[in-house]
Amino acid sequence: MKVRLLVSILSLAVPLSLAAQGAAPPSPSPGTGAKAPAAPSGGTVKVPAATPANRPSPPQAGAGDLKAVLAQMNAAAAHFKSAQADFEWDQYQKVVNETDVQSGEIYFRRSGSGTDAAVRVAKPDAKEVVFSAKEGRLSLYQPKIDQVTEYQAGGNKTLVESFMSLGFGASGDDLLKNYDIKMDGWENVDGTRTARLDMVPKSEKVRASVNRVVLWIDPERNVSLKQQFFEPAGDYRLTHYTNIRLNTRVPDSAFRLKTTSKTRVVRPQ
Repeated sequence: MKVRLLVSILSLAVPLSLAAQGAAPPSPSPGTGAKAPAAPSGGTVKVPAATPANRPSPPQAGAGDLKAVLAQMNAAAAHFKSAQADFEWDQYQKVVNETDVQSGEIYFRRSGSGTDAAVRVAKPDAKEVVFSAKEGRLSLYQPKIDQVTEYQAGGNKTLVESFMSLGFGASGDDLLKNYDIKMDGWENVDGTRTARLDMVPKSEKVRASVNRVVLWIDPERNVSLKQQFFEPAGDYRLTHYTNIRLNTRVPDSAFRLKTTSKTRVVRPQ
């Protein structure tokens, strides 16, 4: 599977706003928490582009804060078994100055083969994405056309897992391996003190699709309450997680696509 195609599919799964590509730098400032006014049931709304002036500066991080945060993430990652959460993500498209608001649920579980993940977008258009670590397969189900598209991760299996588990179970060492990281202060999100990590992918192939990632992470639990992914063309996706549940039983059914007897399966070569 080509990296560009991979990150495009993952953008439907976790809030990885990796689909678009372009030459202009992102206009919103990394880490901006500005959100579009959401339609009640999801949808597209016109919004002004985010600017650095839209957000206050967070408390500055001390020299040892990043090292301490990554150490806490390492400790928590050792005990990670599963996670599930509700999410809402805003996909901002710079060229039309619109934000598409979608919501749903996300699930993770760690097994001997790696980390399985599943995402169910409920509104406005239903979609399901399941990644099986054992089979190295990423499956996208679109109920509207009743079609499953299956992709083999192949040599990109590690890349898939690193994206799917970003902010949920990935250790601090995992982040350092794949990103250049700067801690940009502390921010309160939903009553939780979070470290805001500003990250640039080390992989040139990944940077062609997503050139910056910002995580608002609770290092004690090793979960991100918000994530923002910036694309070279200036588009971004901002995701907000709520109702986060760690290390509780996630049923096997969460990692199965809810298809019909007439579902068509496509396997691109």
